[in-house]
Formats: sequence, C-alpha cells, structure tokens
Amino acid sequence: MNPPQNQPQNQPLSRRTPESTLIALALTACLVLLLAPCFGMQWISPWHTSAAHSLDADIFWQVRLPRVLGAFITGAGLALCGMVFQALFRSPLASPFTFGVASGASFGSVLAIVLAGLFPFYGAPGLLALLGAALTTLLVYQLASLGGRFSISTLLLAGVAINYFFGGAVTFIQYLSDFTNVFRILHSLMGGLEGVDLNALTQLALFITPGLILIACLPYELNLLAMGDDIAASRGVDLNQTRKLLFWGTSLTVGGIVSICGPIGFVGLMAPHTGRLLVGHDHRYLWLGSALLGGSLLTICDTVARSIIAPAEIPVGVITAMLGCPFFLWLLLQKR
Repeated sequence: MNPPQNQPQNQPLSRRTPESTLIALALTACLVLLLAPCFGMQWISPWHTSAAHSLDADIFWQVRLPRVLGAFITGAGLALCGMVFQALFRSPLASPFTFGVASGASFGSVLAIVLAGLFPFYGAPGLLALLGAALTTLLVYQLASLGGRFSISTLLLAGVAINYFFGGAVTFIQYLSDFTNVFRILHSLMGGLEGVDLNALTQLALFITPGLILIACLPYELNLLAMGDDIAASRGVDLNQTRKLLFWGTSLTVGGIVSICGPIGFVGLMAPHTGRLLVGHDHRYLWLGSALLGGSLLTICDTVARSIIAPAEIPVGVITAMLGCPFFLWLLLQKR
C-alpha cells in the first residue's frame, strides 16, 4: 500500500531510488559481515579455516563468527526500536535510551543478577529486563498523555526523569551488593558483546525475531502514526491496538538485548536518522535501511573494540557513546 500523499516531505540526500540504496546497504552489510570475523588479536583469513581441529578455525567459527552475527542482529534490533519510537513519538530524538526504556531494562537485568542466588531459574535476566522495558515504556507514555493531551516535551522530560530514577535504583542495588555482584553489575552496565556465543546468539534471535516481524508488518501504520494520531485514526488505524503491538515488540527486543549485551546506546538514534537521509521517511524502506545500518554500525564498532588494543577489549558501549554523543548534539541543534 502506498504512503499517503501528505507523508513528510523531507527528501533523502541520496539521488538513488530507495530500492537501489537498500541494495547498496545490503552489499555493504555483507562485506562487513565477511571481513569483521577476520579482525582481532591477529588476522585470520576465512580461506584458511577449512582445516579441521585448527586453532584458527576454532577461533573463527566458534568465537568470532557468533560474536559478529550477534553484533549485527543486536545493532539491527536497536535501530528498529529507535525507528519505532521516533515514529510513535514523532521526534527524531527518541530512542530506547532517551526515553529511559533501556534504563528500565538494565534495572531488571541488574535485579536478576542480585536475585540469582535466591531464585535461580533459567531466563530470569531476560524476563526481568523485558518487564523493566515494558513498564518504563508504558509509564513514560502515560506521563506524556496526562490530561488527554500528548506532549513531546513532557515525553522527553519524563524519559530523563525515568533515566535518573533507574540510575539511582541501580546505584542503590550496587551499594547493597557484595563485591562479586558489584563487579558483575558494573560489567553488565558497560555494554559489550564479549559474552555472545552460539547459545547467546540463539537467545538474541528469539528475542529480536518477533519484534522484527511485527515492525516489518506495520510500515503503513508507522507512516500514519508519524503524521499524527488524528490522521492515523481517520485512515482506519486502531491506535490503541497498534501501539500495544509496537510497545510489546520493542520492549521484547530491548529487554532481550540488554539482558545479554547490556545497554548499548545511540545505535537506535543514529541508524534510523541516517536511514532517513539515505532512503527517505517511508517506513516500507526505512525499516530495512535502519536495520542494515544499525547492524553494520555496531559490527564495525565491536570489531574496533576488540581489535584496537588487543588482547584487551574496550566495551563497545564506550565507542558507540563517543560516536553518538556528538551526533545527538548535532541532531539537537538541527531541531532548533
């Protein structure tokens, strides 16, 4: 179904058609996925990994390749969540981090670390991170809708307040924890992909795939929601049902990512905005462009994080923050 005629008129910077731009982005993503496993403490060529029981082959196939694939689907998931938030709240500054959703998921994940000794059941970090993300999303949205009027400025302020609240709650838990749990909490809050193996990759895929399918099925609704509730309702969109689906999809994705990789900021802000510059605002193309950009961006950042001072590693959240903070300030100045 074609987008409505009063779709936002900002034109992409690229003169290519969205389809050709998506093909270029897909080829770039394939190149990134092919080269990234080769980098690390030492270069390993994929052509030299066919020998069975070779150390290089084991490192390449069992360590680097799962981590690279994990970085890609994590970046794609964060980018899609950022795109959905920006459409729902009609703000290019929206992301799971600026609205406190990642902080809520982090609080749930930290709570699971502390409670692991009391209630050791499989899947607790993911479940609590999911609940934290979902409750934060609903709380921020309800605060922004008080009095029957939806306010973007109230939304941003509520997100900042929720961020601080959960930051304080995590600090309080750290203060009460023993040395072992404090170390585990600090490590989880830095955001990194060093723990992503085949098992974690499977869990990531289980969390992200439903959200990905859901978002891919609702591009027309996202186009209308980005234009305003009145227009979306007049075109037949069930606002409550659509929002619930999108909230649960993004909460599941963010909760799953944070429970395994910790909070990794700014990917959900940079990738969708860059996607709009390249393929335009039509969510039929933007969701795929954002996913490819987010996946490629986080894969490159993680490759730099584990290669630049090897054998030591830099938490990838540090690198994305160093890239994302100037980007966020530039975006903020553009909105003035």
